Amino acid sequence: MTVSICTLAHGRASHLAHLVKGLTHSPRPPSELIVAVMQEARYELPATSFPVRQVLIGGSEVCLAEARNTAARHARGDLLVFLDVDCIPTPRLVDDYAAASAFNDGVLMGEVGYLPKGATDRGIDYDRFEQLAVEHSERAGPPRGMVGRCNDYRCFWSLNFAIPAKTFHDLGGFDPSYVGYGGEDTDFGRTLVTKDVPLWWARGAKAFHQYHKHHMPPVHHLDSVLANAQVFARKWGEPTMQHWLRAFRLMGLIEPSGKDSWTKLREPGEEHFALTRQQEHQPYASSSLILEQLEAQARRGNEANRAPAITLA
Repeated sequence: MTVSICTLAHGRASHLAHLVKGLTHSPRPPSELIVAVMQEARYELPATSFPVRQVLIGGSEVCLAEARNTAARHARGDLLVFLDVDCIPTPRLVDDYAAASAFNDGVLMGEVGYLPKGATDRGIDYDRFEQLAVEHSERAGPPRGMVGRCNDYRCFWSLNFAIPAKTFHDLGGFDPSYVGYGGEDTDFGRTLVTKDVPLWWARGAKAFHQYHKHHMPPVHHLDSVLANAQVFARKWGEPTMQHWLRAFRLMGLIEPSGKDSWTKLREPGEEHFALTRQQEHQPYASSSLILEQLEAQARRGNEANRAPAITLA
């Protein structure tokens, strides 16, 4: 079985360099690395024992779905392993995915450990990474065996996953109707359900997520989240990204305008960015944590509005 690693990149040169260096630690190197370059210039990358092909697709409009499809079209491996540019693969990632794929059809999602700020300042140190990394509180832990069935398509996440090349192409890849941020992963998961392609959690196949500042819920992508939520609702007849939309509504940024439809009321301000911004002590940003805060504020406001008026004698 040949294994192609596929990633996409825009900026983040140091993140991509760490991903490449991580692959050089693998006792079973991939047959190739394909980089969908979402900018005008190719990257200067570390030397490797395996081919690295950079496919220029430009950066005029961000379409993550099409970038992943482009990387897959140029890949020649039997198994496609997709890693986001901010991931550092562990030495056994390629081996683990190849072993799990040999015994299980469908899509495999490996483990992810989130690194705090500064973890990569001294380069790649897997022992240090293991000590520092934490699991995401909103993601399932590794299964007891080699794989464990994931029964909720909404859990699919393209950060670190593997799929047979034939299966990916038979599915048609990711839907490029989703432009910008949000929706394309859930759509792909929904397609898996429709096509009866199993979705698995995989033990091992681990990648370390490199720290970078982020917003959750992604208020900085408000417009594309709204547009892509509409795309999903029209396609599947049901809503998606509801936790993000609920948070945006509680922030006063949007309001419902019909079934599975939303209207933007205003642009997000600094108070919204401050609320959702990942702090330097946090290895990852949490939508659930922010939504809990917003729900608590809404409850307090409702209780205050229901308080009986005090009549002065």
